[in-house]
Amino acid sequence: MSDDCVRPIRRTETEGVEIIDQTRLPHAFVLRRLTTLEEAAEAIEAMRVRGAPLIGATAAYGVALAMAENASDAGLAAAQARLIRTRPTAINLAWALETMRARLAPLSPAERPAAAFAAADAVAEEDVAICAAIGSHGLAILSDILAKKPAGSRLNVLTHCNAGRLATVDWGTATAPIYMAHAAGLPIHVWVDETRPRNQGASLTAWELAERGVPHTVIPDNTGGHLMQHGLVDVAIVGTDRTTANGDVCNKIGTYLKALAARDNGVPFYVALPSPTIDFRVADGIAEIPIEERGAEEVSHMSGLTADGRMETVRIVPEGARVANYGFDVTPARLITGLITERGVIRAERAALVAAFPEAARAAGIGDPGR
Repeated sequence: MSDDCVRPIRRTETEGVEIIDQTRLPHAFVLRRLTTLEEAAEAIEAMRVRGAPLIGATAAYGVALAMAENASDAGLAAAQARLIRTRPTAINLAWALETMRARLAPLSPAERPAAAFAAADAVAEEDVAICAAIGSHGLAILSDILAKKPAGSRLNVLTHCNAGRLATVDWGTATAPIYMAHAAGLPIHVWVDETRPRNQGASLTAWELAERGVPHTVIPDNTGGHLMQHGLVDVAIVGTDRTTANGDVCNKIGTYLKALAARDNGVPFYVALPSPTIDFRVADGIAEIPIEERGAEEVSHMSGLTADGRMETVRIVPEGARVANYGFDVTPARLITGLITERGVIRAERAALVAAFPEAARAAGIGDPGR
């Protein structure tokens, strides 16, 4: 991305961390400074930062902030314990914390503060490189689909939730191919699912696509199937918070329904997959991945900007109505056309994942693709 895009998380000159407070978007662009472990943990829990890769990067910086306060073994352990509790579903959180622990544990307390910030910087920059590679591989898919359409056609891509640069350190996962296609001059248009109940599509994806000048249309979550039936979706690309060794994908609630509609209508359904989201310890996503249940108020209430510029929150369900708020669902591997990774586009199956990422598979005790 160009330098005029402020990253969702970045270091400050005084060993602090600055984030875009995503709870204020799209109506206000607010930068928030994190100076302590607790502030980093709160930013994740309150979804000031969200998206699996960005959660991982924020957790890494949270450890660095903790080391500036208490770099003892007990301080490191306490930081790990506090941060791992913030969000249960996204595996990048655990990956980032283990990466930080492995780097810092062998060092003396005196060495840890500086090393921690350097290690967190490395986690962030690795995410940027991964997303850029995903974009390159995804661009080839989009170019091929467009080449098969009549001359003068536009390429219609459907997304769900926000798997954009606001969910990562830069580029995004599902949006990286979109941004590269737009930069290359492809006539691309994006159908943006609103993504209830927190409306990450309507508030975040639409905001960042507009910022980059990418044509897009916000739609209610239930509209995607209708568009597919009428030939108005050429490809769906979503992100993922955790992907199993067998290729099942856990993503924002509603992803599974889009995959079913795509299969029924012959629409390719791709998942943009950064390798840290692969959990080789888990085989069956439906049975084994913990699904976060969030507060009822996210469903029972909605917030918005009034005509006179005030932010207001209103109740939209009857007083006393019971509310269920599951944050994620699991899309079985059989419904996925392919996984767009930093190492290429692969099939959503164990053998392909192990072959593409053998070092991660070995670390999880998987050496034989047939296991």
